[in-house]
Amino acid sequence: MQQEIKSAQDVKNTIDEIMNHVGFVVVGQEEVLKQVVTSVLCGSNALLEGYPGLAKTLVVNTLAKVMDLNFSRIQGTPDLMPSDITGTYVLKEKNGSRDFIFEKGPIFSNIVLMDEINRATPKTQSALLEAMQEKQVTVGNQVFKMDSPFFVLATQNPIEQEGTYPLPEAQSDRFLFKIKTKYPQHHEEMEIVNRFTEEERSPEVLKPLINGKTLIGMQQMVRQVPVANDIKQYVVDLIQKTRKHKELIEYGASPRASIGLLMAGKAKALMEGRSFVTKEDINEMSLPVLRHRIILNFEAERNNFNEDDVIKYLLK
Repeated sequence: MQQEIKSAQDVKNTIDEIMNHVGFVVVGQEEVLKQVVTSVLCGSNALLEGYPGLAKTLVVNTLAKVMDLNFSRIQGTPDLMPSDITGTYVLKEKNGSRDFIFEKGPIFSNIVLMDEINRATPKTQSALLEAMQEKQVTVGNQVFKMDSPFFVLATQNPIEQEGTYPLPEAQSDRFLFKIKTKYPQHHEEMEIVNRFTEEERSPEVLKPLINGKTLIGMQQMVRQVPVANDIKQYVVDLIQKTRKHKELIEYGASPRASIGLLMAGKAKALMEGRSFVTKEDINEMSLPVLRHRIILNFEAERNNFNEDDVIKYLLK
């Protein structure tokens, strides 16, 4: 197990080691991995969007193994019920009497991977809402707290839209990041082909590097990273711009985006061994933080602008 983590440099060394370990199983996708780790350090949820077969599930599973966290996977389907996620009361016999006992569902884990979240119905998607924001689940009239640390990492497929239920704004706003997974480059795909046709590498072969307690300590360190007032001003100005540019944006981002962007900047700084946040940190984090929080208007879509184009325009 890792030694005690006390400084920004310790965090950087630990994260670098985690990346190397994950790289033993996952080829490429460094940017995706960095953003998932950033969101975990912020104690927040992330939405991964990408075509099938781009190792989204493998990345999350491997990360859970290296961080020694409980991992559960839920497959989104149209017939998935909320109780399939949260759990339900079952009648059990004990010492001659029958009682209703609560059987916990797969949501009670440290890292929950919700695969193809947009295939689940809105009613089932909403079963995740409370867990994602309040870190608790209400079943009947009882409240069950989630274990700490807790994150939901959800995936969705950007192509097949048949039989899917788009995430409502209220729910997508609860994800700190929307991470886009890209196809591997030629040399990476050659490595994937060589690696996975000759030997089987699964996350099970990896040893845990940190545990939940260490991770919670690192999350507390993220909150303690100081931010200069001009950087805070810069973040708030940027979020305000998303509400003012009506020629491109129908609906801008909420104050939750300001908080998320600052937290992401702090986590990125700490991951790079720094105890201060720069403008570059904010600029780099603004794409995954904002791309699912703004709604473009007809004019922007008519000019073939996507969310990333508009965010880059605002940054200029």
